[in-house]
Amino acid sequence: MAAEQPGRSAPPTPVHAEDEALESLDPAYKSALRVSALLFWIPALIGALIGEAALSAKEVPVPFGLLASIVLVLGLVVVVRLPARRYRSRGYHMSRDALRVVRGIWWHSDTIVPFGRVQHIDVDQGPIERFFDIATLTLHTAGTHNASVQLPGLKHKTATAMREAIRARIKRDSL
Repeated sequence: MAAEQPGRSAPPTPVHAEDEALESLDPAYKSALRVSALLFWIPALIGALIGEAALSAKEVPVPFGLLASIVLVLGLVVVVRLPARRYRSRGYHMSRDALRVVRGIWWHSDTIVPFGRVQHIDVDQGPIERFFDIATLTLHTAGTHNASVQLPGLKHKTATAMREAIRARIKRDSL
């Protein structure tokens, strides 16, 4: 390694997006995930009860309540525990020239989207997201691999502000 010359400072150490602290999503995202899961598991529980009634009518030797109990326990895990884990496993960091999106419980994904590759930006809200005043920011990029990157669970105001900030940076860089 070469010795530093007097009067010359060492080159700055590059800061990578991976080194930056991630920002959390809006806490209302957990509630929205729970409501979405509940909307799936209530019909599944009703279906299990109907299935048990059909099995008991055919005199199949299955204890009544077994199928519904299994569905109920799985549903409780998915409605109560999984949204909190999904919330904790997601984060983002917006730097001067890129957006980093991290997600995944079992399969971890760490995606960095350079603003120079962004083609257009969407802010989406479904009915559940609208109720909780959250939105999904979607960056559509040039290319085929990860051509669109979604960042759900942002406060709607935050998502629109990020969209406008990214648009301004893209516009400034293209001039």
